[in-house]
Amino acid sequence: MTVDSLTALKRRIGDVSLPLPDGMRTPLGCDAVGMPEAFGRQVMARLPKIGCVYADGPVWWLIVPSGSEFCMDWPTPVRYATGAVVPGGQSGPRLIHRPGGTAPYTPPIPLYLTLCRLTGTVPAWMRHAPHPRRSAER
Repeated sequence: MTVDSLTALKRRIGDVSLPLPDGMRTPLGCDAVGMPEAFGRQVMARLPKIGCVYADGPVWWLIVPSGSEFCMDWPTPVRYATGAVVPGGQSGPRLIHRPGGTAPYTPPIPLYLTLCRLTGTVPAWMRHAPHPRRSAER
């Protein structure tokens, strides 16, 4: 079974694929990270590199490389959409930001860390890390 067929199985009635602008290349595949508009505005103001951004009512979606959920527990109320297949909204997603160049991606690790900070969430890889002093005492 291919990734495309698995994505098709996950798709629900009303789900839509985010349409990439002409000329964009996705050698790393693409997924999407959705968030409330207020977070989207803050992310755009804080990150130096932003990929394609779509607005669908109160939800903004940013394109990230496929597999960007690996080892990242995206904080609530953020949503992760494999294959950039997102729930269809009232009017459908519309592109509100197109990066220069041909890559549609927002770097996932800076995006994840920014969203963790905005939501007051400790990044997944730091939740069970031993305390530096305690591990040095052993």
